[in-house]
Amino acid sequence: MTLVLRYAARSDRGLVRANNQDSVYAGPRLLALADGMGGHAAGEVASKVVIAALAPLDDDEPGEDLLSDLRGSMLGGNSAIAELVASDPDLEGMGTTLTAVLFAGNRLGLVHIGDSRAYLVRDGNLSQITHDDTFVQSLIDEGRITPDEALTHPQRSLLLKALTGHEVEPSLAIREARNGDRYMLCSDGLSGVVSAETLAEALAIPDPRTCADRLIELALKGGGPDNVTVIVADVVDVDFGENAPIVGGAAGDGSADPPPPDSPASRAGALNPGWQQQQQPRPDPTTPPPDPPRGRRWLRTLSVVLLVLVLFGAAGFFTRYWVLQQYYVGATEDGRVAVFQGVQGNVLGIRLQREVEGSCAPNSASCDPEPILVSDLTSSGKEIITNGITGLDGLEGARNAIRRLRTAQLMPPCPPATGTPGGTGTPTTSTSTPPPDPNAPTTSDVTPLPPPTPKPGVECRTVR
Repeated sequence: MTLVLRYAARSDRGLVRANNQDSVYAGPRLLALADGMGGHAAGEVASKVVIAALAPLDDDEPGEDLLSDLRGSMLGGNSAIAELVASDPDLEGMGTTLTAVLFAGNRLGLVHIGDSRAYLVRDGNLSQITHDDTFVQSLIDEGRITPDEALTHPQRSLLLKALTGHEVEPSLAIREARNGDRYMLCSDGLSGVVSAETLAEALAIPDPRTCADRLIELALKGGGPDNVTVIVADVVDVDFGENAPIVGGAAGDGSADPPPPDSPASRAGALNPGWQQQQQPRPDPTTPPPDPPRGRRWLRTLSVVLLVLVLFGAAGFFTRYWVLQQYYVGATEDGRVAVFQGVQGNVLGIRLQREVEGSCAPNSASCDPEPILVSDLTSSGKEIITNGITGLDGLEGARNAIRRLRTAQLMPPCPPATGTPGGTGTPTTSTSTPPPDPNAPTTSDVTPLPPPTPKPGVECRTVR
């Protein structure tokens, strides 16, 4: 039996975002999807870099250690992001998710980090085979909220893990591949908009291309608030499967992202496939363009220089204005939780943020403890604050985030220390004691051991 992949991949900008920061690769042995983040262009860069690092896995016959190959390529992409950020501070904060499958006959390796997802349809049953690295998923795991409550949680987009150039470990798994399995990889632009029941209905469409088109259509009908990218791949027992790789989204050239079927561009193309070329007059290669008059050359150069200076000045003004509108919750250098105005990071040694208030808002009725220290938080709370809570709705949004931290992520107070008597108290008097009766029965009192004391900063917080 020869198992191969029959696959399709689609990516769409969505109806709200100005650009597509998702990148996708689908080939005979490799399926990979990355959802970039971190600004207008930085997210595109991060997702492209990581997909480019994994793409060579599709060229070689997979070895015995699929997970080592996947992890090594992922770390290579993460290192490339770190190098880009080091060379260009404007890229600080960019990152990407990654969900990828490396196929090798009757088995496959899976690498995952972030909130993109992988699903498996086997024997007609749909199951999610990745675990979201998000703040709300950690709350679900701890039993603090339900999956339904997570759908509307204000921090549902907050990632706990992503490829940002910093050290991080992904989730890795080996799975058995069976004839008839269908795998679907998608960004949260699909899974965050379309319900699991509707996904299952669409994934019942037999043809992978038609199925992928339908999934994109469902995300757009749901409002298309984010970029949406999907891979549909069937494990089939045939002599040969697909052999041409598909590269799309930010990593592609647009050929894998056709215009919507009812768009003016697609209708014009259907009526006359050569219409785009016919709109362009063909230049005569034998006639060189005339040189502009010499007197105008310096004027044109001066105009270009002035225009560039004006654009740089405008860009600097609007960038500063935008930065001053941002707020986030993070940790101070002395370990306090605080609200910052600006964005994380620095440019040429200049900090892009300032602390505006601590963990207790002015005139707040209840602030216990104050201040909140990072050491007061649970392990997931420490990770959240270390990464910073961003994307907040102004100063009040930052205050609400601290209230949620105080409610959901504070460790219980440590019990008070109990002292032992040291020579104080009621004085004792010496009295004569009769000798024990050797015939009297003997008894012994067993004193129970006290419960173990919780470790401050690990299992409880010190009361100040």
